[in-house]
Amino acid sequence: MKKLIVYLDTSVIGGCFDEEFREASLALMEHIRLGIFEGMISPVSAEELSGAPEHVRNILLEFGEDQIIRLKETPEVLALSDAYMAAKVVPVKFEDDASHIAYATVYGADVVVSWNFRHIVNYQRIHAFNAVNVREGYAWMDIRTPMELIYGRE
Repeated sequence: MKKLIVYLDTSVIGGCFDEEFREASLALMEHIRLGIFEGMISPVSAEELSGAPEHVRNILLEFGEDQIIRLKETPEVLALSDAYMAAKVVPVKFEDDASHIAYATVYGADVVVSWNFRHIVNYQRIHAFNAVNVREGYAWMDIRTPMELIYGRE
């Protein structure tokens, strides 16, 4: 059976240290550690984490490249992110949120996981991201919380 490829938005990494999101975030990371899922992160995540406390930044050091793939910027990623912005899927101030979805889409993740309910895990925005994906010739992107992926797998 093919491993689920999970794009991790930065909120999931930070969620490992947040009382409200800790349990599900750590369980998701354990699924990656055990090889149940394969993770992906982008340069956007690295940039967003650069200002985080050291213990948050260090969580990714626990994972090898075979567990969490570090993605590279490409012209396709930039173009898709620009298409989301042109369609006003997210406000200009939150362009990084569009970039997360663009990386996941272009690199073929099965699902984006996030705790960002305002700009990512949001019914209207999910449909808006996917309307652009379809128009631009990409597949529909599933967007979920870590909780939705891990519960029921016990």
